[in-house]
Amino acid sequence: MDTIFAQASAPGRAGVAVIRISGPQSFAIAQEISGKRPEGRESVLRNLRGTGGEVIDQALVLSFPGPNSFTGEDVIEFQLHGSIAVVRAMLSLLSTFPETRMAEAGEFTRRALENEKLDLAQVEGLADLIEAETEAQRKQALRVLSGHLGARVEDWRKDLIRAAALLEATIDFADEEVPVDVTPEVEALLSKVGKELQAEAEGTYVAERVRNGFEVAIIGAPNAGKSTLLNALAGRDAAITSEIAGTTRDVIEVRMDLGGLPVTLLDTAGLRESEDKVEAIGIERAIERAGAADLRVFLAAPGEALALTPEEEDIVLHPKADLVGIEANGISGKTGQGVSELIDRIQSTLSERSSSIGLATHERHRVALQQAVSCLVEVDVILTRGPDFYDLAAAELRFAIRALETLVGRIDVENLLDEIFTSFCVGK
Repeated sequence: MDTIFAQASAPGRAGVAVIRISGPQSFAIAQEISGKRPEGRESVLRNLRGTGGEVIDQALVLSFPGPNSFTGEDVIEFQLHGSIAVVRAMLSLLSTFPETRMAEAGEFTRRALENEKLDLAQVEGLADLIEAETEAQRKQALRVLSGHLGARVEDWRKDLIRAAALLEATIDFADEEVPVDVTPEVEALLSKVGKELQAEAEGTYVAERVRNGFEVAIIGAPNAGKSTLLNALAGRDAAITSEIAGTTRDVIEVRMDLGGLPVTLLDTAGLRESEDKVEAIGIERAIERAGAADLRVFLAAPGEALALTPEEEDIVLHPKADLVGIEANGISGKTGQGVSELIDRIQSTLSERSSSIGLATHERHRVALQQAVSCLVEVDVILTRGPDFYDLAAAELRFAIRALETLVGRIDVENLLDEIFTSFCVGK
């Protein structure tokens, strides 16, 4: 196996740059460049020297003997001064060693997966943690990275294996009198696991919104003050405002952090009948995006008919409150009246939805969970047909177990790996 290396810190000028090496030649390379390597999990200050003995930099050298390292292999880290020239010189030097090459995107993490230091769900959690922009995203990614989902999957797997073993024991002793009826225990196990799997699958929808961001659409007639309100919420001039009706013709997006939740505000075209083809396209897009949004803020004068029907948690406000003198339920993006209250309502609504969040965070997770649930439903049906069909029930249980094993990457995930690891940087 090749020894791989890469810059693990962000590229460009910095106070400190980290270069990581992993593989069978790591310690030998470190000794040749920096002299005697430190003991495991120790750091020493060393001069790093090139092939001609010239000093490239003075750096901290850290040693992580395998298998107790991130990748499960022998790992060396150099913490150098963050000069572009220093990093370039070190990477050039490392490339001269035989059977040593630059790491591919995500290759360090891929080796951690292959060496069973992480399961596939943890790998996805790590990718999400690197991409996290808000507190909610950080916490969610860290829960997955910590292995909580993998632990739950293992509990479910053990229960299903127990149920399958009970059924197979009945099959093995079909010609003899089985001393205990296993059906009640099997049904109890299936009921418990089925409910937990279904709850986790339903929680993936919220988890995906936390990972990708909630969408909040601002809807109203032309000149209702939607763009002005968007600018007030964003704290900058994100949208053009004008007294001319139909100024906004496309959906304008502003990404925000509301109480740790990622939220994308959508300023949509004013909803009305229009003969202008371009404006009509904008109105069509507005209706489409508003329908798919997680929450809608309607701006409408008292008694004004709404172009769309608000859902239960949608917010209806009276715009331009500063001009018409509305206090109750009024809002003005120009003066700021009601803006803080609107932010609080949006945050409260989305935070309440986030309370049902699950550990599973990706569409792939949801599909695997639902496959397992479908198998358990089929097992319940088969069990009602009597002991003669227990072999079919046991086989269906094996399919459910297989679906859970796919979730954490034990089987049938090779086709997913390239797609997952392309989202990683080279040094991770």
